[in-house]
Amino acid sequence: MIQTATGKVRWTSADVELLAADEWKRYEIIDGELFVTRAPHAGHQNSLGRIYAKLLSWSNETALGIPLITPGVIFSDADNVIPDLVWVSSERLEEIMDDEGHLTDAPELIIEVLSAGNTNERRDREAKLKLYSLKGVQEYWIVDWRLKQLEVYRREGAQLLLMATLLASDQIDSPLLPGFCCRLACFF
Repeated sequence: MIQTATGKVRWTSADVELLAADEWKRYEIIDGELFVTRAPHAGHQNSLGRIYAKLLSWSNETALGIPLITPGVIFSDADNVIPDLVWVSSERLEEIMDDEGHLTDAPELIIEVLSAGNTNERRDREAKLKLYSLKGVQEYWIVDWRLKQLEVYRREGAQLLLMATLLASDQIDSPLLPGFCCRLACFF
């Protein structure tokens, strides 16, 4: 940990490595701020698994890329996150995966499934949205399994902007995933 002149503690990847390993906790650093989350609700995991299954099936059919569940994305020593799910093209994967199996730059698509609590929602809706926008993510989905809806953010110029809020009866598609289309209800 580094303490800045303002007194604010800035966490780094090295600090997280010193924390006790705990399979029930996830440690993430965004702009030097440490976020600790517990194992998610079964509803969260169910939605995550369903989204992964749809993306995996489409990816196997097209051979354009792969979805990865909870990959480590190490943008820098002070920006080190574990998204719920990413999709990365085959070409990009070769460029950004390190020898330890972590991503070192932005995948094309990141998906976060919301967990309950103000801190968790703020992390996904604000801190991660800003980080993913700065780092070049092309598309970001925020999934609310409780409300059965999905917010789609797409890159417009230098930032990710909200393009749509989809409900269970809507169809989801993406310009990143040619031919991928399914009713959102399949995710819940």
